Amino acid sequence: MMVSMAGLEGVEQPRPRSSATAARWTSAVEDEQAFKALELFGNPTEGEVRLPSRPESAATARRITSCVMLRQWQLPPQTAEYGVLLVSELVGNAVRHTGARVFGLRMLRRRGWVRIEVRDPSRGLPCLMPVGEMDVSGRGLFLVDKLSDRWGVDLLPRGKTTWFEMRTGDR
Repeated sequence: MMVSMAGLEGVEQPRPRSSATAARWTSAVEDEQAFKALELFGNPTEGEVRLPSRPESAATARRITSCVMLRQWQLPPQTAEYGVLLVSELVGNAVRHTGARVFGLRMLRRRGWVRIEVRDPSRGLPCLMPVGEMDVSGRGLFLVDKLSDRWGVDLLPRGKTTWFEMRTGDR
């Protein structure tokens, strides 16, 4: 198929994929990346996984969380989507605000509940701030507060664990 695009005249462009094919391909690629992350860092359902405190670790935590919630625990997609979003917010806070070199990720499941924890060495408490309609940052804990069933912070002798819990349908 020849398409006339500025600067690309005469260059054959790829045909658009059907959304079902694209979704299957994306899912397979994401699964592969998630399985690699689990292999490299460990499974947070078996013990705390330590990740480097770098912005790209949020993507790793999202992949791991998605894989555990969808594949291992077989939770509904919306529950997994919320879990992935919220773990990303907690990891972002740990990376951005604690100055730590590493942080820990742990995931627990009991009948009717999922709990996800992010541990860091800072004893500085996260603060739930009011969020304005036009705010472009500072929404992390607001989202955690709105989308989880409960959340909190446990102070440790060296640091803290910030966690959230969500109800699941298996009661």
